[in-house]
Amino acid sequence: MRVISAETKKEMQVGGQAVIEGVMMRSPNSFTVSVRTPEGGIVIREDRWHSVWKKLKFLRWPFFRGMIVLIEALWNGISSLSFSAKWAGLEDDDKKDGEDPKPENESKSANEDDAKPVEPEQPISDFALVLTIMFSFTLAIGLFVALPHALAALFGLEPDSWDFHALDGVIKLAILILYVWGISFIPDINRVFQYHGAEHMSIFAWENKLPLTVESARKFKTHHPRCGTSFLFLVLMVSFIVFIIIFPFLPKLPEMPKILRHLVYICIKIPLMAPIAGISYELVRLAGKYSTNPIMRAISMPGLALQRITTKTPTDDQLEIALLSLKKCLWREGILEDSGNDSVGQTCQYENFDEASEAIAKG
Repeated sequence: MRVISAETKKEMQVGGQAVIEGVMMRSPNSFTVSVRTPEGGIVIREDRWHSVWKKLKFLRWPFFRGMIVLIEALWNGISSLSFSAKWAGLEDDDKKDGEDPKPENESKSANEDDAKPVEPEQPISDFALVLTIMFSFTLAIGLFVALPHALAALFGLEPDSWDFHALDGVIKLAILILYVWGISFIPDINRVFQYHGAEHMSIFAWENKLPLTVESARKFKTHHPRCGTSFLFLVLMVSFIVFIIIFPFLPKLPEMPKILRHLVYICIKIPLMAPIAGISYELVRLAGKYSTNPIMRAISMPGLALQRITTKTPTDDQLEIALLSLKKCLWREGILEDSGNDSVGQTCQYENFDEASEAIAKG
């Protein structure tokens, strides 16, 4: 089985997310998570990815796909975090010394040419995933829609004025910056930010058609224009523009008590977040595609600056994990292109980077 090359798939985009002691990567047809275990080994989980828009083609249209990508990213991210927490030993703190830290039906591979597949427990049920996503959306709406609106209203401004939304936008931006800056002081989060940098550097190597090695990835910065951090920043900026345009045309509702009136306005803002996410996603895609364009560079600049907090320079062993996730995604794309082989994914454990890379190359 061959691993697909950047030359044969110039337009294929690969994205990812840092997790606990690991990196998740997503290509059009693959979902892969690689994690470094406490013993120094490597666990790779790969499976065939079926996007919801494979059946509902209209969801791939520009401005529709942004919200779908966001929901799928949350789904994959939460699942990956649950998986990585098990293998990185984060769930072993409550266990007694000497007890096997891995789930009962997981076994470490022997030192063979190819690692033995292991069958991990389902990291998190679909029902739990749905509940977690709903909670995440509720928290995000409360933190970045309801709270800034309420704080701006305390200054006596009305939502039909530009200064209300300017203040609302400043509050949102302050919350975002303070949040990511504050958590960056947590040692475990700082390591996640290092894996975040490793994810970006690996993708840069792929996009520049270089070998997927630590040496190649080291040539690049940790800041990437298609990063989720940039997406979040653009959501804040686009919401500011959209609200300034729309709210002057809404009914003033003078007969309502002030608190109730602002609750109505907040409820109006919530469904508007779907088209705002759609516009922001298209801008992120354009920024990644036309990174040398002066306009796109100007749009990307604030998000890239924010990534100075959310990405850190990774170590070589962290880069190895990101590269393996990327290699495994490209392996899936390669076998589909060659033969249409829609094989079932699996989880495998390896001793080191070289062994894992060799196993991926063999297919």
